[in-house]
Amino acid sequence: MREMPLFSNHLCPWWVETAGSPAAVRVPYHEAEASAKRKGESMKTAALALFLAVGIMPASASELAKTYTYFSIRGATMADIDRELARRGPSVGGGNERHPGATRMEFRTKLGYAATGNSCTIRTVKVQVRAKVILPRWYPPRRASFETRFVWDTLASDIRRHEEQHVAIANSYGRKLESALKTVGRQRNCAIAGEKAQKISDRILGQHDRAQQRFDAAESAGFERRLSKLLKQRLRELKRS
Repeated sequence: MREMPLFSNHLCPWWVETAGSPAAVRVPYHEAEASAKRKGESMKTAALALFLAVGIMPASASELAKTYTYFSIRGATMADIDRELARRGPSVGGGNERHPGATRMEFRTKLGYAATGNSCTIRTVKVQVRAKVILPRWYPPRRASFETRFVWDTLASDIRRHEEQHVAIANSYGRKLESALKTVGRQRNCAIAGEKAQKISDRILGQHDRAQQRFDAAESAGFERRLSKLLKQRLRELKRS
């Protein structure tokens, strides 16, 4: 594997998007955080599309909406594939660097308020996590060797696993956010209830951001060891078949 240093410097990034705000589209975490600090905004707020609707809406559990898109790559060797990924992979945040895979995530929160003369309660909460996963699809030529096909299949599976884990992390925090928002309780008015809901959202989404960062750091540090283990495991399975 030392002869094929694929992906050792490539992280499959996740990024967040604020609905209806083109400026926030396709921003990787570290760039979004820096941009938010320059603008005096909160990354956690940028990660949340908060839709407030006064009235009562049907109760709904946290849900996940996930879609997949693929980009095509070609080449007969792993070196060819590496060049194709560097040329055709998704770019993030308007930068020039390409990645072997990526995930865009968007948190959408809808709150239903019930207001009386002197109080306001959040009656319903709905959190939806939208995830768009972008993955490579290799079209091997006839001359591609068995070894290249074998390594690529292993690598492609690991790329997909990585992105699916980003989605799973986001979904778990979507559930946490929904549960936490239900604890706002009765407030003097709906403005105060909304402010408390925003603070809760900031806190939970901040935890989400840090969890994604920890995951990427661990994945990067253990890449070579993980890929070597996967290749050995597949070889054993191949021998048994």
